[in-house]
Amino acid sequence: MKKIYLFFLLFIVYSEFQGQNSACADADSNLIYAYSNVKDAYESNNIQHLKYYSDKSLKSFRDAKINLKKCGCNTAFELAYNAMELIEKVEKTTTYEDGRYFVKKAKEITQNSITELNKYTIPKNTESEKVVTTTEKAGNDLEALQQEKDKLEQQRLALKIKEEEILKKLDAQKSKELQLQKEILIKDHKATLNLNITTCNKVLKTYGSTSELPVYDKNDTALLSENVAGIKSYYLNITKDINTAYLEKLNLCKIN
Repeated sequence: MKKIYLFFLLFIVYSEFQGQNSACADADSNLIYAYSNVKDAYESNNIQHLKYYSDKSLKSFRDAKINLKKCGCNTAFELAYNAMELIEKVEKTTTYEDGRYFVKKAKEITQNSITELNKYTIPKNTESEKVVTTTEKAGNDLEALQQEKDKLEQQRLALKIKEEEILKKLDAQKSKELQLQKEILIKDHKATLNLNITTCNKVLKTYGSTSELPVYDKNDTALLSENVAGIKSYYLNITKDINTAYLEKLNLCKIN
Protein backbone atom coordinates (compact mmCIF):
# COMPACT_ATOMS: atom_id res chain seq x y z
CA MET A 1 0.00 0.00 0.00
CA LYS A 2 2.89 2.33 0.88
CA LYS A 3 4.50 1.71 -2.53
CA ILE A 4 1.24 2.46 -4.36
CA TYR A 5 0.84 5.73 -2.45
CA LEU A 6 4.47 6.64 -3.13
CA PHE A 7 4.13 5.94 -6.85
CA PHE A 8 0.93 8.03 -7.06
CA LEU A 9 2.55 10.98 -5.26
CA LEU A 10 5.65 10.78 -7.45
CA PHE A 11 3.48 10.71 -10.56
CA ILE A 12 1.66 13.92 -9.51
CA VAL A 13 4.90 15.74 -8.67
CA TYR A 14 6.56 14.67 -11.90
CA SER A 15 3.50 15.58 -14.03
CA GLU A 16 3.34 19.08 -12.54
CA PHE A 17 7.08 19.51 -12.98
CA GLN A 18 6.95 18.35 -16.58
CA GLY A 19 3.97 20.59 -17.51
CA GLN A 20 5.45 23.71 -15.97
CA ASN A 21 8.87 23.13 -17.47
CA SER A 22 7.31 22.57 -20.90
CA ALA A 23 5.66 26.01 -20.74
CA CYS A 24 8.87 27.59 -19.43
CA ALA A 25 10.90 25.97 -22.21
CA ASP A 26 8.42 27.19 -24.83
CA ALA A 27 8.54 30.69 -23.33
CA ASP A 28 12.34 30.60 -23.45
CA SER A 29 12.15 29.62 -27.13
CA ASN A 30 9.69 32.47 -27.84
CA LEU A 31 11.92 35.02 -26.11
CA ILE A 32 15.01 33.82 -27.97
CA TYR A 33 13.22 34.26 -31.32
CA ALA A 34 11.95 37.68 -30.25
CA TYR A 35 15.40 38.78 -29.11
CA SER A 36 17.01 37.58 -32.35
CA ASN A 37 14.63 39.68 -34.47
CA VAL A 38 14.87 42.71 -32.17
CA LYS A 39 18.66 42.48 -32.40
CA ASP A 40 18.44 42.35 -36.21
CA ALA A 41 16.13 45.38 -36.10
CA TYR A 42 18.62 47.28 -33.93
CA GLU A 43 21.44 46.44 -36.35
CA SER A 44 19.42 47.52 -39.42
CA ASN A 45 20.69 50.60 -41.27
CA ASN A 46 17.32 51.86 -42.54
CA ILE A 47 13.80 52.26 -41.19
CA GLN A 48 12.28 49.70 -43.60
CA HIS A 49 14.44 46.84 -42.32
CA LEU A 50 14.06 48.07 -38.74
CA LYS A 51 10.26 47.87 -39.02
CA TYR A 52 10.42 44.53 -40.84
CA TYR A 53 12.36 42.77 -38.07
CA SER A 54 10.39 44.54 -35.34
CA ASP A 55 7.15 43.24 -36.83
CA LYS A 56 8.59 39.71 -36.95
CA SER A 57 9.41 39.87 -33.25
CA LEU A 58 5.82 40.73 -32.23
CA LYS A 59 4.43 37.22 -32.82
CA SER A 60 7.17 35.72 -30.64
CA PHE A 61 6.43 38.23 -27.88
CA ARG A 62 2.72 37.38 -28.00
CA ASP A 63 3.46 33.64 -27.77
CA ALA A 64 5.94 34.32 -24.95
CA LYS A 65 3.26 36.11 -22.92
CA ILE A 66 0.97 33.07 -23.11
CA ASN A 67 3.70 30.59 -22.15
CA LEU A 68 5.17 32.81 -19.42
CA LYS A 69 1.73 32.99 -17.83
CA LYS A 70 1.57 29.18 -17.79
CA CYS A 71 5.17 28.97 -16.60
CA GLY A 72 4.43 31.28 -13.66
CA CYS A 73 7.44 33.58 -13.99
CA ASN A 74 5.73 36.93 -13.36
CA THR A 75 8.92 38.99 -13.54
CA ALA A 76 9.82 37.67 -17.00
CA PHE A 77 6.19 38.13 -18.06
CA GLU A 78 6.15 41.82 -17.07
CA LEU A 79 9.47 42.46 -18.82
CA ALA A 80 8.31 40.71 -22.01
CA TYR A 81 5.09 42.73 -21.92
CA ASN A 82 7.04 45.99 -21.59
CA ALA A 83 9.35 45.03 -24.46
CA MET A 84 6.37 44.18 -26.69
CA GLU A 85 4.74 47.55 -25.94
CA LEU A 86 7.91 49.31 -27.10
CA ILE A 87 8.10 47.23 -30.30
CA GLU A 88 4.45 47.99 -31.10
CA LYS A 89 5.38 51.69 -31.16
CA VAL A 90 7.93 51.13 -33.93
CA GLU A 91 5.30 50.74 -36.67
CA LYS A 92 3.98 54.28 -36.09
CA THR A 93 7.39 55.96 -36.04
CA THR A 94 8.34 58.10 -39.01
CA THR A 95 12.06 58.40 -38.38
CA TYR A 96 14.82 55.81 -38.16
CA GLU A 97 16.18 57.40 -34.96
CA ASP A 98 12.87 57.13 -33.07
CA GLY A 99 12.36 53.53 -34.18
CA ARG A 100 15.89 52.57 -33.17
CA TYR A 101 15.38 54.12 -29.73
CA PHE A 102 12.34 51.88 -29.07
CA VAL A 103 14.18 48.83 -30.43
CA LYS A 104 17.25 49.51 -28.26
CA LYS A 105 15.14 49.68 -25.11
CA ALA A 106 13.18 46.56 -26.10
CA LYS A 107 16.41 44.64 -26.77
CA GLU A 108 17.72 45.40 -23.29
CA ILE A 109 14.43 44.50 -21.61
CA THR A 110 14.17 41.23 -23.58
CA GLN A 111 17.65 40.24 -22.40
CA ASN A 112 16.54 40.85 -18.82
CA SER A 113 13.37 38.82 -19.40
CA ILE A 114 15.40 35.83 -20.61
CA THR A 115 17.72 36.17 -17.62
CA GLU A 116 14.81 36.29 -15.16
CA LEU A 117 13.22 33.23 -16.76
CA ASN A 118 16.48 31.28 -16.43
CA LYS A 119 16.81 32.35 -12.79
CA TYR A 120 13.23 31.28 -12.17
CA THR A 121 13.48 27.82 -13.73
CA ILE A 122 16.69 26.76 -11.97
CA PRO A 123 15.24 27.10 -8.44
CA LYS A 124 12.02 25.44 -9.65
CA ASN A 125 13.97 22.40 -10.82
CA THR A 126 15.86 22.27 -7.52
CA GLU A 127 12.66 22.57 -5.51
CA SER A 128 11.01 19.74 -7.46
CA GLU A 129 14.01 17.51 -6.86
CA LYS A 130 13.85 18.25 -3.14
CA VAL A 131 10.13 17.38 -3.05
CA VAL A 132 10.75 14.10 -4.82
CA THR A 133 13.75 13.28 -2.62
CA THR A 134 11.82 14.00 0.60
CA THR A 135 8.88 11.89 -0.54
CA GLU A 136 11.04 8.93 -1.45
CA LYS A 137 12.97 9.08 1.80
CA ALA A 138 9.66 9.01 3.64
CA GLY A 139 8.77 5.89 1.72
CA ASN A 140 12.23 4.41 2.36
CA ASP A 141 12.46 3.32 -1.27
CA LEU A 142 15.98 3.99 -2.58
CA GLU A 143 15.34 2.27 -5.87
CA ALA A 144 12.38 4.55 -6.64
CA LEU A 145 14.54 7.54 -5.74
CA GLN A 146 17.17 6.55 -8.28
CA GLN A 147 14.55 6.02 -10.96
CA GLU A 148 13.03 9.44 -10.36
CA LYS A 149 16.43 11.12 -10.45
CA ASP A 150 17.03 9.42 -13.79
CA LYS A 151 13.72 10.80 -15.08
CA LEU A 152 14.63 14.32 -14.00
CA GLU A 153 18.01 13.99 -15.66
CA GLN A 154 16.32 12.91 -18.88
CA GLN A 155 14.03 15.94 -18.58
CA ARG A 156 17.00 18.28 -18.28
CA LEU A 157 18.68 16.59 -21.21
CA ALA A 158 15.51 16.98 -23.32
CA LEU A 159 15.40 20.71 -22.51
CA LYS A 160 19.06 21.03 -23.51
CA ILE A 161 18.40 19.29 -26.82
CA LYS A 162 15.41 21.57 -27.42
CA GLU A 163 17.60 24.62 -26.79
CA GLU A 164 20.10 23.37 -29.38
CA GLU A 165 17.26 22.79 -31.85
CA ILE A 166 16.06 26.37 -31.33
CA LEU A 167 19.53 27.73 -32.06
CA LYS A 168 19.70 25.62 -35.22
CA LYS A 169 16.30 26.96 -36.31
CA LEU A 170 17.51 30.52 -35.75
CA ASP A 171 20.56 29.87 -37.91
CA ALA A 172 18.39 28.31 -40.62
CA GLN A 173 15.98 31.25 -40.46
CA LYS A 174 18.80 33.77 -40.89
CA SER A 175 20.26 31.73 -43.75
CA LYS A 176 16.87 31.65 -45.48
CA GLU A 177 16.42 35.40 -45.05
CA LEU A 178 19.91 36.06 -46.47
CA GLN A 179 19.11 33.86 -49.47
CA LEU A 180 15.87 35.80 -50.06
CA GLN A 181 17.77 39.09 -49.74
CA LYS A 182 20.23 37.93 -52.41
CA GLU A 183 17.41 36.84 -54.74
CA ILE A 184 15.82 40.28 -54.45
CA LEU A 185 19.21 41.94 -54.98
CA ILE A 186 19.81 39.97 -58.19
CA LYS A 187 16.31 40.74 -59.47
CA ASP A 188 16.70 44.49 -58.77
CA HIS A 189 20.12 44.70 -60.42
CA LYS A 190 18.91 42.88 -63.53
CA ALA A 191 15.96 45.25 -63.77
CA THR A 192 18.28 48.25 -63.41
CA LEU A 193 20.61 46.87 -66.07
CA ASN A 194 17.80 46.42 -68.58
CA LEU A 195 16.41 49.86 -67.81
CA ASN A 196 19.85 51.28 -68.55
CA ILE A 197 20.05 49.25 -71.78
CA THR A 198 16.60 50.49 -72.89
CA THR A 199 17.66 54.10 -72.27
CA CYS A 200 20.92 53.63 -74.19
CA ASN A 201 19.10 52.05 -77.14
CA LYS A 202 16.66 54.99 -77.29
CA VAL A 203 19.58 57.42 -77.46
CA LEU A 204 21.28 55.38 -80.20
CA LYS A 205 18.07 55.27 -82.20
CA THR A 206 17.65 59.05 -81.79
CA TYR A 207 21.01 59.59 -83.43
CA GLY A 208 20.31 57.23 -86.29
CA SER A 209 22.16 54.13 -85.13
CA THR A 210 20.79 50.84 -86.41
CA SER A 211 22.74 48.97 -83.79
CA GLU A 212 21.48 48.34 -80.30
CA LEU A 213 22.56 46.73 -77.04
CA PRO A 214 21.10 43.28 -76.33
CA VAL A 215 18.71 42.80 -73.41
CA TYR A 216 20.36 41.19 -70.38
CA ASP A 217 18.52 37.91 -69.84
CA LYS A 218 21.26 35.70 -68.41
CA ASN A 219 20.31 33.16 -65.72
CA ASP A 220 22.22 34.38 -62.67
CA THR A 221 21.16 31.66 -60.22
CA ALA A 222 24.81 30.75 -59.64
CA LEU A 223 25.32 34.14 -58.00
CA LEU A 224 23.28 32.98 -54.99
CA SER A 225 26.42 31.21 -53.76
CA GLU A 226 28.21 34.58 -53.59
CA ASN A 227 27.98 37.06 -50.73
CA VAL A 228 26.16 40.39 -51.13
CA ALA A 229 29.36 42.30 -51.91
CA GLY A 230 30.27 39.76 -54.60
CA ILE A 231 26.86 40.10 -56.28
CA LYS A 232 27.09 43.90 -56.34
CA SER A 233 30.64 43.74 -57.72
CA TYR A 234 29.50 41.40 -60.50
CA TYR A 235 26.72 43.72 -61.66
CA LEU A 236 28.98 46.75 -61.40
CA ASN A 237 31.39 45.13 -63.88
CA ILE A 238 28.51 44.20 -66.19
CA THR A 239 27.28 47.81 -66.07
CA LYS A 240 30.75 49.07 -66.97
CA ASP A 241 30.92 46.68 -69.95
CA ILE A 242 27.48 47.77 -71.17
CA ASN A 243 28.37 51.45 -70.89
CA THR A 244 31.65 50.86 -72.75
CA ALA A 245 29.78 49.13 -75.58
CA TYR A 246 27.21 51.94 -75.59
CA LEU A 247 29.88 54.66 -75.94
CA GLU A 248 31.55 52.76 -78.79
CA LYS A 249 28.26 52.60 -80.67
CA LEU A 250 27.49 56.24 -79.86
CA ASN A 251 30.85 57.34 -81.24
CA LEU A 252 29.96 55.73 -84.57
CA CYS A 253 26.82 57.85 -84.88
CA LYS A 254 26.94 60.70 -87.43
CA ILE A 255 24.58 63.62 -87.78
CA ASN A 256 23.68 64.30 -91.44
